[in-house]
Amino acid sequence: MKKNQLIFVLFALCFLSNQMKAQTSLSFKESLHLLQQGNQSLKIADKSIEIAKTERDKLNAFWYPSLQSTGAFVHMSEKIEVKQPLSQFTDPAKDFVHSIIPNDQIISSILDQIGTNTLIFPLTPRNLTTVDVSAEWVLFSGGKRFRATNIGRTMVDLARENRAEVSANQQNLLVESYYGLRLAQQIVTVREETYKGLQKHYENALKLEAAGMIDKAGRLFAQVNMDEARRELEAAQKEETVMQSALKTLLNKKDMDENIVPTSPLFMNDSLPPKMLFNLSVGSGNYLLNQLQLQEHIAKQQVRIDQSGYLPNIAIFGKQTLYSHGIQSNLVPRTMVGIGFTWNLFDGLDREKRIRQSKLTQQTLVLRQMKARDDLAVGVDKLYTQLQKAQDNVKALNATIKLSEELVRIRKKSFTEGMATSTEVIDAETMLSKVKVARLAAYYEYDVALMNLLSLCGTPEQFVNYQPKP
Repeated sequence: MKKNQLIFVLFALCFLSNQMKAQTSLSFKESLHLLQQGNQSLKIADKSIEIAKTERDKLNAFWYPSLQSTGAFVHMSEKIEVKQPLSQFTDPAKDFVHSIIPNDQIISSILDQIGTNTLIFPLTPRNLTTVDVSAEWVLFSGGKRFRATNIGRTMVDLARENRAEVSANQQNLLVESYYGLRLAQQIVTVREETYKGLQKHYENALKLEAAGMIDKAGRLFAQVNMDEARRELEAAQKEETVMQSALKTLLNKKDMDENIVPTSPLFMNDSLPPKMLFNLSVGSGNYLLNQLQLQEHIAKQQVRIDQSGYLPNIAIFGKQTLYSHGIQSNLVPRTMVGIGFTWNLFDGLDREKRIRQSKLTQQTLVLRQMKARDDLAVGVDKLYTQLQKAQDNVKALNATIKLSEELVRIRKKSFTEGMATSTEVIDAETMLSKVKVARLAAYYEYDVALMNLLSLCGTPEQFVNYQPKP
């Protein structure tokens, strides 16, 4: 007996030391505010929106002209020059002289000597230096720029929709962790009550054994069940510690020394909106459907871009030489302005393959939307049924708890009077504990299923409207 009392005292001291730690009370709204401020997944989703905006700005850059500056120093192995033999000029002159003076020798010999030479005109030296500025502005690209701009805007909308989905998923985790901690704490309370009840029953069994009203087996049976209740209490406390850690991690408060005490209770609504309303909300607000629709829009724009490959690109261009050494302006002008086009007439059927691939992508996204709608309808039915089952379970368990409490009271009184066995008392205590835990679990399942259903509909923010008013 002294050994058991010592174990209980040590256990109670450990329990009280844990309870005396600094605590931080948090309502669900307060924890939701902390989630939106410090959650790492939401920060990553915010960065994705910034990346999408940058990509949109990159696509919008096609509307502006491009300006480039180029420079070069060139050393050539030979000079660039024009060589022209003089014979092509002296031969016609000789023919003309012979037509006037048939027997002329002097002028013809002079012209022959001149014709053996070559006239050389240097154009550029071997070392050249130039610095140029060139500009190009596309006037017509077959509609590519319009489609690219639409794709850029849609990418930003897609990133925002993804961020909303991440937020909904994190709120689902918050409900699981927050109310999971609340559930764990209340289960600890139930296990503690059961342990105290079985401990008192064990003490009564010791007195009855000493009075000879029960045998040693009855007392040992009470002791075994008391020890089992203590182990269940310790397991419940460990589960509470795990849920504490999970909630702190989710709220990015891993360095907190205080234990979080959730103040918002587990709840259950007396009635639910019609299932049809949830089905309508899923069709218009589900994050997956919205993302698939945006992806389909991007695929449609990509088809138009690929189809515009059959059209020419028209652009104006200009070039200005800022500095030139070795190149005469009469050979290469310092300023040039013009307009031109490029038209890909044949590319080995690459355009046709691209168009077909884009259309297949668009058709696949349409099919995925149809499948997603069917899957979401099944998901709504499943979650709505879970809510109804939780309500039915609580209604049934409420009556069972009243019966179990009365049964425990009667059997404890009968045991002290020697009219009931130890087994009957322990069975009543165990049944009461199980029923209380089952009712708490039903409340928890209801809250989690409700949050999942609202997230499926794209309206997780409505969860607080279902909570009881303080």
